[in-house]
Amino acid sequence: MGDKDIVSKEIIKEIGRDISMHILGIDIEGEVTLVDKEWTRVEKRDSDIVFKNKNRIFHIEIQNDNHKDMELRMLRYYSDILFEYKECSVEQYVLYIGKKQCTMENEILRDKISYKYDIIDVRDIACEDLLYHSNPSAVALSILCDFKDKDKQVVVNTILRRIKELTKDDEREYRNYLKKINILSTNRDLEQEVEQGAKMLTVDIEKTPFYRMGVENGRKEAIFDSAITMMEQLNHSIDEIVKVLNIKKEELLEYMKQKKEEK
Repeated sequence: MGDKDIVSKEIIKEIGRDISMHILGIDIEGEVTLVDKEWTRVEKRDSDIVFKNKNRIFHIEIQNDNHKDMELRMLRYYSDILFEYKECSVEQYVLYIGKKQCTMENEILRDKISYKYDIIDVRDIACEDLLYHSNPSAVALSILCDFKDKDKQVVVNTILRRIKELTKDDEREYRNYLKKINILSTNRDLEQEVEQGAKMLTVDIEKTPFYRMGVENGRKEAIFDSAITMMEQLNHSIDEIVKVLNIKKEELLEYMKQKKEEK
């Protein structure tokens, strides 16, 4: 089992209920019981996550690669689960986090069998759906979601800042999540953005003398001068600066243009 498989399974198990409600659209009421069981009828198989809610069983598998016989594998899980919980309804989902396009089949229609389960490609989920979640594991998973037309570096920086906030500056916990994000980011070719974002977070912009000078002065020009200094000396991007200083990018660009013309 690869690092991405291990990390994704850890995350999904931690936020299984949230994933079920907010991504899979499952209506869950009351207590949820995690079913920790090996299925050994034919061979030893550990399902990723199975939980019980009232008289319903939910089974979620995490796939980092396309499995050519996924529908057969899911059918075997279905029969194993049904043997144990015959009185319950069984709902099955595959959460696909892979780099390549998802090509797995999600049904079997042959002989007298009519079987189907759902496949959810994380790429089809809007990043915002998880980015502002209160659980850092959900925020970490948002690195795999759809950024739409947003700047990749800005989104990654926001993800890392959210993790930093949610771990309450616990450096060890933050580093643990950063490692997970690093591993998952390879599925979206975001390794460089994560590295750059992590470097930027090592500098607390609000504590820099350039930022304090502008705020204490209270003038927009001083704030813009601070922004320019931070870009030049701290190597921050303009998108990151305008977000942190809460200023308009167009106004900053116009001010920079004026300063250049004055020279």
